[in-house]
Amino acid sequence: MDPKITISLDNKKKKINGNKNMKSENRNRTKRCCLVSFEELPEYMKDNEFILNYYRANWPLKDAFFSLFRWHNETLNVWTHLIGFALFVGLMVGNLMDVPQVADIFGIFTSPFPSSAVGNISHNSKDFFSGATNFNLKQSASPGMAVASPEPSATRWPFFVFLCGSMFCLLSSSTCHLFACHSHNLNILLLRMDYVGIAVMIITSFFPPIFYIFQCTPVWQLVYLTGISVMGVFTIVTLLTPAFSTGKFRAFRAMLFVAMGLFGLVPAVHAVVVNWNEAKRNVTLAYESVMALSYLTGTAFYVTRIPERWKPGFFDLAGHSHQIFHVFVILGALAHYGAALVFLEFRGEVGCDRNK
Repeated sequence: MDPKITISLDNKKKKINGNKNMKSENRNRTKRCCLVSFEELPEYMKDNEFILNYYRANWPLKDAFFSLFRWHNETLNVWTHLIGFALFVGLMVGNLMDVPQVADIFGIFTSPFPSSAVGNISHNSKDFFSGATNFNLKQSASPGMAVASPEPSATRWPFFVFLCGSMFCLLSSSTCHLFACHSHNLNILLLRMDYVGIAVMIITSFFPPIFYIFQCTPVWQLVYLTGISVMGVFTIVTLLTPAFSTGKFRAFRAMLFVAMGLFGLVPAVHAVVVNWNEAKRNVTLAYESVMALSYLTGTAFYVTRIPERWKPGFFDLAGHSHQIFHVFVILGALAHYGAALVFLEFRGEVGCDRNK
Protein backbone atom coordinates (compact mmCIF):
# COMPACT_ATOMS: atom_id res chain seq x y z
CA MET A 1 0.00 0.00 0.00
CA ASP A 2 1.12 3.51 -0.76
CA PRO A 3 2.79 5.05 2.34
CA LYS A 4 0.86 8.30 1.74
CA ILE A 5 -2.43 6.42 1.83
CA THR A 6 -1.36 4.66 5.05
CA ILE A 7 -0.49 7.98 6.71
CA SER A 8 -3.80 9.45 5.57
CA LEU A 9 -5.75 6.50 7.04
CA ASP A 10 -3.83 6.78 10.32
CA ASN A 11 -4.62 10.50 10.55
CA LYS A 12 -8.30 9.79 9.92
CA LYS A 13 -8.31 7.12 12.63
CA LYS A 14 -6.64 9.49 15.07
CA LYS A 15 -9.12 12.21 14.24
CA ILE A 16 -12.05 9.84 14.68
CA ASN A 17 -10.66 8.52 17.96
CA GLY A 18 -9.99 12.08 19.11
CA ASN A 19 -13.57 13.09 18.35
CA LYS A 20 -14.85 10.03 20.19
CA ASN A 21 -12.69 10.84 23.21
CA MET A 22 -13.85 14.47 23.19
CA LYS A 23 -17.49 13.42 22.97
CA SER A 24 -16.92 10.90 25.74
CA GLU A 25 -15.30 13.58 27.94
CA ASN A 26 -18.17 15.98 27.24
CA ARG A 27 -20.69 13.28 28.12
CA ASN A 28 -18.84 12.49 31.34
CA ARG A 29 -18.62 16.16 32.23
CA THR A 30 -22.29 16.68 31.50
CA LYS A 31 -23.08 13.66 33.62
CA ARG A 32 -20.87 14.96 36.45
CA CYS A 33 -22.56 18.36 36.34
CA CYS A 34 -26.10 17.08 36.40
CA LEU A 35 -28.29 17.92 39.36
CA VAL A 36 -28.95 14.88 41.53
CA SER A 37 -31.40 13.80 44.20
CA PHE A 38 -30.78 13.50 47.93
CA GLU A 39 -30.41 9.71 47.65
CA GLU A 40 -27.65 10.10 45.04
CA LEU A 41 -25.53 12.39 47.22
CA PRO A 42 -22.34 11.21 48.88
CA GLU A 43 -22.82 10.75 52.62
CA TYR A 44 -20.87 13.88 53.58
CA MET A 45 -23.38 16.07 51.70
CA LYS A 46 -26.54 14.57 53.18
CA ASP A 47 -27.62 17.31 55.55
CA ASN A 48 -31.29 18.14 54.96
CA GLU A 49 -33.45 15.15 54.05
CA PHE A 50 -36.45 17.40 53.42
CA ILE A 51 -34.81 18.94 50.33
CA LEU A 52 -35.16 16.13 47.83
CA ASN A 53 -33.69 17.32 44.51
CA TYR A 54 -31.53 19.82 42.59
CA TYR A 55 -28.25 19.04 44.34
CA ARG A 56 -24.75 19.49 42.92
CA ALA A 57 -22.19 16.84 43.86
CA ASN A 58 -18.48 16.51 43.00
CA TRP A 59 -18.52 19.37 40.50
CA PRO A 60 -15.26 20.84 39.14
CA LEU A 61 -14.46 24.28 40.57
CA LYS A 62 -15.05 26.00 37.24
CA ASP A 63 -18.50 24.48 36.86
CA ALA A 64 -19.30 25.18 40.49
CA PHE A 65 -18.42 28.84 39.94
CA PHE A 66 -20.61 29.19 36.85
CA SER A 67 -23.45 27.46 38.67
CA LEU A 68 -23.85 30.91 40.20
CA PHE A 69 -26.02 31.57 37.13
CA ARG A 70 -27.92 28.27 37.19
CA TRP A 71 -30.92 27.14 39.19
CA HIS A 72 -30.19 24.59 41.92
CA ASN A 73 -31.09 24.33 45.59
CA GLU A 74 -28.15 26.55 46.62
CA THR A 75 -28.73 29.39 44.13
CA LEU A 76 -30.69 31.62 46.49
CA ASN A 77 -28.42 30.72 49.42
CA VAL A 78 -25.51 32.09 47.41
CA TRP A 79 -27.25 35.18 46.07
CA THR A 80 -28.94 36.32 49.30
CA HIS A 81 -25.64 36.73 51.10
CA LEU A 82 -23.76 37.84 47.99
CA ILE A 83 -26.19 40.73 47.58
CA GLY A 84 -25.87 41.42 51.31
CA PHE A 85 -22.08 41.49 50.96
CA ALA A 86 -22.33 43.99 48.08
CA LEU A 87 -24.69 46.13 50.15
CA PHE A 88 -22.28 46.28 53.09
CA VAL A 89 -19.39 47.06 50.76
CA GLY A 90 -21.43 50.02 49.55
CA LEU A 91 -22.09 51.12 53.14
CA MET A 92 -18.40 50.77 53.96
CA VAL A 93 -17.38 52.90 50.97
CA GLY A 94 -20.09 55.45 51.71
CA ASN A 95 -18.88 55.88 55.28
CA LEU A 96 -15.19 55.94 54.37
CA MET A 97 -15.83 58.62 51.75
CA ASP A 98 -18.42 60.44 53.91
CA VAL A 99 -21.19 60.15 51.34
CA PRO A 100 -24.40 60.82 53.35
CA GLN A 101 -26.70 59.51 50.61
CA VAL A 102 -25.05 56.10 50.94
CA ALA A 103 -24.06 56.04 54.60
CA ASP A 104 -27.52 57.13 55.73
CA ILE A 105 -29.53 55.03 53.32
CA PHE A 106 -31.57 53.82 56.31
CA GLY A 107 -31.51 57.13 58.16
CA ILE A 108 -35.19 57.64 57.48
CA PHE A 109 -35.87 55.04 60.16
CA THR A 110 -33.76 56.66 62.88
CA SER A 111 -35.95 59.54 64.02
CA PRO A 112 -39.60 58.43 64.02
CA PHE A 113 -39.26 56.19 67.07
CA PRO A 114 -41.27 57.55 70.01
CA SER A 115 -39.03 57.98 72.98
CA SER A 116 -41.18 58.99 75.92
CA ALA A 117 -44.03 61.30 76.81
CA VAL A 118 -41.62 63.92 78.07
CA GLY A 119 -39.39 63.50 75.09
CA ASN A 120 -42.28 63.88 72.66
CA ILE A 121 -43.70 66.99 74.34
CA SER A 122 -40.47 68.74 75.02
CA HIS A 123 -37.29 68.77 72.97
CA ASN A 124 -35.11 69.92 75.82
CA SER A 125 -31.81 68.14 75.62
CA LYS A 126 -31.19 65.91 78.56
CA ASP A 127 -28.07 63.81 78.65
CA PHE A 128 -27.98 60.94 76.18
CA PHE A 129 -26.39 57.90 77.76
CA SER A 130 -25.43 59.80 80.89
CA GLY A 131 -24.69 58.25 84.25
CA ALA A 132 -22.00 55.65 83.70
CA THR A 133 -21.15 57.04 80.32
CA ASN A 134 -21.56 60.80 80.86
CA PHE A 135 -22.94 61.50 77.41
CA ASN A 136 -24.45 64.94 76.85
CA LEU A 137 -26.95 65.28 74.04
CA LYS A 138 -26.89 68.30 71.80
CA GLN A 139 -30.06 68.86 69.84
CA SER A 140 -28.75 68.91 66.31
CA ALA A 141 -31.72 67.95 64.19
CA SER A 142 -35.38 68.84 64.13
CA PRO A 143 -38.03 66.14 64.55
CA GLY A 144 -38.60 64.04 61.47
CA MET A 145 -35.14 64.56 60.02
CA ALA A 146 -32.97 61.59 59.15
CA VAL A 147 -29.88 60.93 61.20
CA ALA A 148 -26.94 62.85 59.79
CA SER A 149 -23.81 61.08 58.66
CA PRO A 150 -21.36 60.21 61.43
CA GLU A 151 -19.02 62.98 62.43
CA PRO A 152 -15.43 62.24 61.38
CA SER A 153 -14.17 63.48 64.78
CA ALA A 154 -15.47 60.35 66.51
CA THR A 155 -13.35 57.24 66.94
CA ARG A 156 -14.68 55.21 64.06
CA TRP A 157 -12.65 52.01 64.06
CA PRO A 158 -15.22 50.02 66.12
CA PHE A 159 -17.87 50.95 63.55
CA PHE A 160 -15.68 49.71 60.69
CA VAL A 161 -14.77 46.57 62.64
CA PHE A 162 -18.47 45.71 62.62
CA LEU A 163 -18.79 46.40 58.88
CA CYS A 164 -15.73 44.26 58.10
CA GLY A 165 -17.03 41.42 60.27
CA SER A 166 -20.39 41.52 58.49
CA MET A 167 -18.76 41.50 55.05
CA PHE A 168 -16.52 38.57 56.01
CA CYS A 169 -19.49 36.57 57.26
CA LEU A 170 -21.63 37.22 54.18
CA LEU A 171 -18.82 36.53 51.72
CA SER A 172 -17.66 33.34 53.47
CA SER A 173 -21.26 32.09 53.52
CA SER A 174 -21.73 32.72 49.78
CA THR A 175 -18.40 31.06 49.00
CA CYS A 176 -19.31 28.02 51.08
CA HIS A 177 -22.68 27.53 49.40
CA LEU A 178 -21.18 27.98 45.95
CA PHE A 179 -18.11 25.70 46.16
CA ALA A 180 -18.92 23.15 48.89
CA CYS A 181 -20.16 20.78 46.17
CA HIS A 182 -16.62 20.31 44.80
CA SER A 183 -15.14 17.65 47.11
CA HIS A 184 -15.28 16.28 50.63
CA ASN A 185 -12.13 18.07 51.79
CA LEU A 186 -13.20 21.43 50.39
CA ASN A 187 -16.69 20.93 51.80
CA ILE A 188 -15.31 20.52 55.33
CA LEU A 189 -12.97 23.51 54.92
CA LEU A 190 -15.68 25.82 53.63
CA LEU A 191 -18.20 24.77 56.29
CA ARG A 192 -15.68 25.64 58.98
CA MET A 193 -15.02 28.98 57.31
CA ASP A 194 -18.76 29.62 57.23
CA TYR A 195 -19.10 28.93 60.97
CA VAL A 196 -16.09 31.12 61.72
CA GLY A 197 -17.68 33.89 59.66
CA ILE A 198 -20.85 33.75 61.76
CA ALA A 199 -18.85 33.87 64.99
CA VAL A 200 -16.77 36.81 63.70
CA MET A 201 -19.91 38.71 62.74
CA ILE A 202 -21.37 38.23 66.22
CA ILE A 203 -18.14 39.31 67.92
CA THR A 204 -17.68 42.42 65.79
CA SER A 205 -21.34 43.38 66.23
CA PHE A 206 -20.61 44.01 69.91
CA PHE A 207 -17.83 46.52 69.25
CA PRO A 208 -19.80 49.67 68.28
CA PRO A 209 -22.43 49.62 71.06
CA ILE A 210 -20.05 48.56 73.83
CA PHE A 211 -17.26 50.88 72.74
CA TYR A 212 -19.46 53.96 72.39
CA ILE A 213 -21.84 53.37 75.32
CA PHE A 214 -19.07 52.59 77.80
CA GLN A 215 -16.35 54.78 76.33
CA CYS A 216 -16.40 56.99 79.41
CA THR A 217 -16.17 53.97 81.72
CA PRO A 218 -13.26 52.04 80.18
CA VAL A 219 -13.33 49.32 82.84
CA TRP A 220 -16.78 48.12 81.75
CA GLN A 221 -15.79 48.63 78.13
CA LEU A 222 -12.82 46.30 78.61
CA VAL A 223 -14.82 43.72 80.60
CA TYR A 224 -17.59 43.39 77.99
CA LEU A 225 -15.34 43.46 74.91
CA THR A 226 -13.00 40.92 76.48
CA GLY A 227 -15.94 38.73 77.49
CA ILE A 228 -17.48 38.50 74.02
CA SER A 229 -14.05 38.03 72.43
CA VAL A 230 -13.24 35.09 74.72
CA MET A 231 -16.63 33.53 74.06
CA GLY A 232 -16.09 34.01 70.33
CA VAL A 233 -12.66 32.38 70.35
CA PHE A 234 -14.04 29.43 72.34
CA THR A 235 -16.89 29.05 69.84
CA ILE A 236 -14.55 29.22 66.86
CA VAL A 237 -12.15 26.63 68.33
CA THR A 238 -15.09 24.34 69.12
CA LEU A 239 -16.57 24.65 65.63
CA LEU A 240 -13.21 23.95 63.99
CA THR A 241 -13.36 20.47 65.49
CA PRO A 242 -14.34 18.17 62.56
CA ALA A 243 -16.98 16.29 64.54
CA PHE A 244 -19.02 19.45 65.13
CA SER A 245 -19.20 20.20 61.39
CA THR A 246 -21.62 17.35 60.76
CA GLY A 247 -25.39 17.64 60.47
CA LYS A 248 -25.76 15.79 63.78
CA PHE A 249 -24.60 18.89 65.65
CA ARG A 250 -26.75 21.43 63.79
CA ALA A 251 -28.71 22.36 66.94
CA PHE A 252 -25.52 22.49 69.03
CA ARG A 253 -23.91 24.95 66.60
CA ALA A 254 -27.02 27.10 66.65
CA MET A 255 -27.01 27.14 70.47
CA LEU A 256 -23.39 28.29 70.54
CA PHE A 257 -24.27 31.26 68.35
CA VAL A 258 -27.40 32.01 70.36
CA ALA A 259 -25.34 31.92 73.58
CA MET A 260 -22.96 34.49 72.11
CA GLY A 261 -25.86 36.69 71.16
CA LEU A 262 -27.52 36.37 74.56
CA PHE A 263 -24.30 37.58 76.17
CA GLY A 264 -25.31 40.97 74.79
CA LEU A 265 -28.20 41.09 77.28
CA VAL A 266 -25.73 41.81 80.07
CA PRO A 267 -24.27 45.09 78.72
CA ALA A 268 -27.68 45.98 77.25
CA VAL A 269 -29.43 45.74 80.63
CA HIS A 270 -26.52 47.59 82.24
CA ALA A 271 -26.84 50.47 79.76
CA VAL A 272 -30.64 50.65 80.04
CA VAL A 273 -30.64 50.69 83.85
CA VAL A 274 -28.00 53.39 84.04
CA ASN A 275 -29.72 55.51 81.38
CA TRP A 276 -33.34 54.70 82.19
CA ASN A 277 -34.54 58.31 82.06
CA GLU A 278 -32.91 59.16 78.76
CA ALA A 279 -35.49 59.80 76.03
CA LYS A 280 -33.27 58.65 73.18
CA ARG A 281 -32.65 55.20 74.58
CA ASN A 282 -35.74 53.88 72.78
CA VAL A 283 -34.17 54.56 69.39
CA THR A 284 -31.24 52.24 69.92
CA LEU A 285 -33.37 49.74 71.85
CA ALA A 286 -35.74 49.54 68.88
CA TYR A 287 -32.87 48.85 66.48
CA GLU A 288 -31.23 46.29 68.71
CA SER A 289 -34.55 44.58 69.42
CA VAL A 290 -35.14 44.22 65.69
CA MET A 291 -31.63 42.80 65.33
CA ALA A 292 -32.13 40.26 68.12
CA LEU A 293 -35.57 39.26 66.85
CA SER A 294 -34.23 38.83 63.32
CA TYR A 295 -31.33 36.63 64.40
CA LEU A 296 -33.46 34.50 66.73
CA THR A 297 -36.21 34.08 64.12
CA GLY A 298 -33.69 33.09 61.46
CA THR A 299 -32.05 30.62 63.84
CA ALA A 300 -35.45 29.08 64.60
CA PHE A 301 -36.01 28.46 60.89
CA TYR A 302 -32.48 27.04 60.57
CA VAL A 303 -32.92 24.56 63.43
CA THR A 304 -36.50 23.45 62.75
CA ARG A 305 -36.14 23.23 58.95
CA ILE A 306 -39.49 24.84 58.41
CA PRO A 307 -41.21 25.01 55.92
CA GLU A 308 -39.60 22.15 53.92
CA ARG A 309 -40.28 19.80 56.84
CA TRP A 310 -44.01 20.32 56.24
CA LYS A 311 -43.87 19.52 52.53
CA PRO A 312 -40.63 17.77 51.45
CA GLY A 313 -39.62 18.54 47.89
CA PHE A 314 -41.90 21.55 47.47
CA PHE A 315 -39.32 24.10 48.67
CA ASP A 316 -36.24 22.57 47.03
CA LEU A 317 -35.42 25.60 44.87
CA ALA A 318 -36.96 28.49 46.76
CA GLY A 319 -38.40 29.14 50.19
CA HIS A 320 -36.57 26.59 52.31
CA SER A 321 -35.34 27.31 55.82
CA HIS A 322 -31.73 28.15 55.05
CA GLN A 323 -32.72 30.81 52.55
CA ILE A 324 -35.10 32.33 55.09
CA PHE A 325 -32.29 32.20 57.68
CA HIS A 326 -30.05 34.16 55.31
CA VAL A 327 -32.65 36.88 54.81
CA PHE A 328 -33.10 37.35 58.56
CA VAL A 329 -29.32 37.53 59.05
CA ILE A 330 -29.15 40.45 56.62
CA LEU A 331 -32.13 42.19 58.24
CA GLY A 332 -30.51 41.82 61.66
CA ALA A 333 -27.20 43.18 60.40
CA LEU A 334 -28.91 46.19 58.83
CA ALA A 335 -30.81 46.92 62.04
CA HIS A 336 -27.52 46.81 63.95
CA TYR A 337 -25.98 49.12 61.36
CA GLY A 338 -28.73 51.66 62.09
CA ALA A 339 -28.02 51.45 65.83
CA ALA A 340 -24.28 51.82 65.25
CA LEU A 341 -24.89 55.00 63.22
CA VAL A 342 -26.85 56.51 66.09
CA PHE A 343 -24.11 55.70 68.60
CA LEU A 344 -21.40 57.01 66.30
CA GLU A 345 -23.22 60.23 65.49
CA PHE A 346 -23.74 61.26 69.09
CA ARG A 347 -20.24 60.25 70.14
CA GLY A 348 -18.89 62.40 67.32
CA GLU A 349 -20.98 65.36 68.46
CA VAL A 350 -20.46 65.34 72.21
CA GLY A 351 -17.30 63.37 72.85
CA CYS A 352 -16.70 62.17 76.41
CA ASP A 353 -16.25 64.41 79.42
CA ARG A 354 -14.44 62.25 81.96
CA ASN A 355 -14.50 65.00 84.56
CA LYS A 356 -18.25 64.65 85.12
